[in-house]
Amino acid sequence: METLRYKVIRNLEQYNNYCNELIQMLESENPDRYEEEIDLLTVLIDHYDAEHSTIRSDADPVELLKILMKDHKMKAKDIAELLNVSKGYVSEILNYKKGMSKEVIRKLATRFAMRQEAFNKPYRLEGERMMEEEADALMHETVNP
Repeated sequence: METLRYKVIRNLEQYNNYCNELIQMLESENPDRYEEEIDLLTVLIDHYDAEHSTIRSDADPVELLKILMKDHKMKAKDIAELLNVSKGYVSEILNYKKGMSKEVIRKLATRFAMRQEAFNKPYRLEGERMMEEEADALMHETVNP
């Protein structure tokens, strides 16, 4: 009887190992040759995520990234290295001062074995939030002088 290479994920170490293997396959020169393994790892990782996830489905992309960083014990420095950007740029993303580029979204989705859509939801940047609050305050002053 053939021994299975991949099994149901039982712990975080195994989960991280499978995520790393999936990333290597996806980033290889010819990921098509790993199609079956990629599909299987994706199912196993999704199953583990569904049972162990602390991620709310309504989390905006920045909240999602913060949760994933905490779950994976990563710091802004680690994300900066992953994305090949400065720590300051990551800090601006985490503080809602900069949006996520398509490349950032792609790399995060690959690293955390998630769909890109999870990081591609609309959310307000800090400047937009401040302008809305100021507009609301002006409207309130105009209506209630």
